[in-house]
Amino acid sequence: MEIKVPSVGESVYEALVGKWLKKNGEAVRKDEPVCEIETDKITMEIDAGADGVLTIMVPEGATVKIGSVIGIIEAGTGDRGPGTGKGKEVPPLSPAVRKIAQELGIKPETVHGSGRGGRVTVDDLLTAGTRDLTAGTGDRGPGTGKGGEVPKDAAVKSGEAAAVGGKQKEFAFEPVPGPRSPVPAAERVTRSPMTPIRKRIAERLLVARQQTAMLTTFNEADLGRVMELRKKYKEHFQKKHGVSLGFMSFFVKACVEALKEYPAVNGSIEGDDIVFHHYYHIGIAIGAEKGLVVPVLRDADRLSFAEIETTIAGFAEKTKANRLELSDLQGGTFTISNGGVYGSLLSTPILNPPQSGVLGMHAVQERPVVRDGQIVIRPMMYLALSYDHRIIDGREAVGFLKKVKEYVEEPEELFLEG
Repeated sequence: MEIKVPSVGESVYEALVGKWLKKNGEAVRKDEPVCEIETDKITMEIDAGADGVLTIMVPEGATVKIGSVIGIIEAGTGDRGPGTGKGKEVPPLSPAVRKIAQELGIKPETVHGSGRGGRVTVDDLLTAGTRDLTAGTGDRGPGTGKGGEVPKDAAVKSGEAAAVGGKQKEFAFEPVPGPRSPVPAAERVTRSPMTPIRKRIAERLLVARQQTAMLTTFNEADLGRVMELRKKYKEHFQKKHGVSLGFMSFFVKACVEALKEYPAVNGSIEGDDIVFHHYYHIGIAIGAEKGLVVPVLRDADRLSFAEIETTIAGFAEKTKANRLELSDLQGGTFTISNGGVYGSLLSTPILNPPQSGVLGMHAVQERPVVRDGQIVIRPMMYLALSYDHRIIDGREAVGFLKKVKEYVEEPEELFLEG
């Protein structure tokens, strides 16, 4: 059975073979992930279509066209290793190890590997090289004569006391430093090609900077009431809906209500036209191993708190398992990014074209603030709204962010309706 690169969207024509999750010649089972591929939009896993033995046709790091055959699954038990016959499988060598082995004249197969899976590392080679240099030649030690005999003046050179003019004189012994191990260039600088996703992220960031008039406005919100509601209803919410009540659902609801009042923030520019969207597809930025992805909560205005939290949790699981589909990432009209989960106190979020607005959430920090003429300690969060100034005026941007602040500071109405 052939393993082919699946089609993941009309605009995707090629993919990178990112990682083989099974080895060549290894047994696989139907529906078991065998390979991870990357496109300029998503990373996804390819499952085995049948039980059998995997034969890898395309190595990791190769770029292939959609529909290309990258492997074959044949009937069998898979008890053989790649290219080893009945012998022990030799772990693959990194380019740095191969280069250094060639420079030092060492055969890697003769070196005991201390790396993962018995792989030979750079340190293993350098240790082996130093051992070979200090071992001397033949079966005699350094500084010995023929047949291992010690020369007559060896006592003087050994640092022992020698008689000179009837007096005992101690000769200090200074060991001759051995040859220094070369520092391989591969350890000082490494180079790796950009993945398709990283290339796409770079391109979109440049577009956002070069083709929009991006500006950012800031505010801060007191999350005391939100935290009180979460504490009061969290256990009941978890039991009833099977998901935790987080901050994000409050901000999604607050943004939807604010977008209704400031529709330009939910719009976009197409040519010479301003397109106003009368629906609310909210993108939720999620950090993944390969880069940031932004799956979309569709019709967020129609979702309850529980549905929002459940959908976001599902996106997080799909992202972790490389199961996001292209349809999950398309059609957003506004984005929310929570840098606070990484500890960010304040940042400037960047637009996700063609969207015209993105809200940045940050870490909650207890700070002194003035309430009714008194200094009190409150859980505060800085908020940032980046917006395209071509379509959104400063008045609208500031008004939108102020509305979000008001909704999260007095969330009871949102929570009861949701």
